[in-house]
Amino acid sequence: MEALTNHTPNTDDSHSGEGDAYTAAQSFETPGIKPMGRPSLTTRAVMRIVSWIERLNLRSAKFGNPPVYDLETFPWARKLEQEWHLIRAELDRVLVRKADLPSFHDISTDVSTISTDAGWKTFFLTGYGHTSANNTALCPETWRIVQTIPGLQTAMFSIFEPGKHLPAHRGPYNGVLRLHLGLKVPNHPDKIAIRVDRQICHWQEGRALIFDDAFEHEAWNHSDETRVVLFVDFNKPLRFPANVINALLLRIAIFTPFIKEGADNHSAWEKKFYAEAEALRNTARAH
Repeated sequence: MEALTNHTPNTDDSHSGEGDAYTAAQSFETPGIKPMGRPSLTTRAVMRIVSWIERLNLRSAKFGNPPVYDLETFPWARKLEQEWHLIRAELDRVLVRKADLPSFHDISTDVSTISTDAGWKTFFLTGYGHTSANNTALCPETWRIVQTIPGLQTAMFSIFEPGKHLPAHRGPYNGVLRLHLGLKVPNHPDKIAIRVDRQICHWQEGRALIFDDAFEHEAWNHSDETRVVLFVDFNKPLRFPANVINALLLRIAIFTPFIKEGADNHSAWEKKFYAEAEALRNTARAH
């Protein structure tokens, strides 16, 4: 999640007294948070393979493995920032029905390990091979813009309601990086932020942040207003052969229970959401 000032992450290092000797290192679990996985034999076997690939990814990263990246590493991010107002305009239309948007854990049930309330809502455009034709049609400019991102895997609006605090956790796989583009950010930097490893970043409207969610991170909105970012996952730049292995793994992810279940849950929500929208239009026409 992000914040940029002159294209430099607006971060605070709360451990700055340790100097340059500190080197960020990824952990493969978060104490106190159970793994986002199923206990089946097949899943355990797959996760062992994924663990091996993750270690290969760490050794093969083209731009190193910092928790938060300099935006100059990804020139396309500046172009994204330049069109943020188009995305914001479409977000505003979506937020008219914010109460009807799904909580993240209602779509991806594994998220229930870190969030079970209605404080984290989503509006998916695409995710690991599944694209919402209805949602992308509702946000055509956003969809056009995110398709310019190399290695796009996931794109959605991520909505933090007032008081939401996502506890410390790490993402399920380090073969992707995450981008947040600030779209609706209350002016309360002392109450709204994200911590990635030891860096604290503050979102700003129209500014992007790129970070590695495989590092422990947590996020919070302790203000009394809603915070929204464009949430994107894209392929982490890797050297050969890790880049090929990573691309293959991400391609077959669509067939995993995690992704298939999420797609089914989203389809069920989407059917109801747009049926209600049609009913509202019919009622308006009748009057």
